[in-house]
Amino acid sequence: MIDQMLLKSEAENIGVILDETALGRFDRYAQRLVEVNMHLNLTAITEPAEIVYKHFLDSLTVLNAVTLPDSAQCIDVGTGAGFPGAALLIARPDLRMTLLDGTRKKLCFIQDTLDELGLSADVVHMRAEEAGQSGKHREQYDLVTARAVANLRELCEYCIPFTRIGGIFIAMKSVRSEEEIAEAQSAIRLMGGRIDKILSFTLPQAGERTLICIKKISQTPAKYPRPSAKIAKQPLR
Repeated sequence: MIDQMLLKSEAENIGVILDETALGRFDRYAQRLVEVNMHLNLTAITEPAEIVYKHFLDSLTVLNAVTLPDSAQCIDVGTGAGFPGAALLIARPDLRMTLLDGTRKKLCFIQDTLDELGLSADVVHMRAEEAGQSGKHREQYDLVTARAVANLRELCEYCIPFTRIGGIFIAMKSVRSEEEIAEAQSAIRLMGGRIDKILSFTLPQAGERTLICIKKISQTPAKYPRPSAKIAKQPLR
């Protein structure tokens, strides 16, 4: 399905070493993604090389942005077809990964795929704002990721509540927007975070990418995250 040697060499270029087991799992993941996508809208990206660059390698850039200890607690918010969360788990099976999404059909695809690959994750069907208020998930994670088109200001309210103090939230963006980052400053501060670093780079055949790394330095006030309608209508300023 995919060119495993291409994935291996390009992953090494971003500092990620993939063994034969991981490469085989990525290959089967790509196969299932294309197969299931025929009757379930998972992704618009179905060409093998595009899957390698725009899904797998894009996801793996997270591992170049943060150093995760063995068995780190991670959550991927709005995981969709499993990016970046499931891809990170293939590269780092030691991670204790939670994959959160509001669409059950996509989570069924992820669960079936992980079962076939012999991997284990906590697959959770909840809205982000509900899970962020749950004692099981609130401020429990070393790493929180979101690869989403939502505005950073809104993403911060959804995602920083999951992050433990000392942990990192990484917002994955296709381009760097100074204006969007500036508008999110108040939300970052209110949620108990601060920008740790911003990594901007060009991913071959995928274009510009920006990882906004936000460190959690204090507790998120109990009233956040608010209901999604309020987040949309009354963004934090």
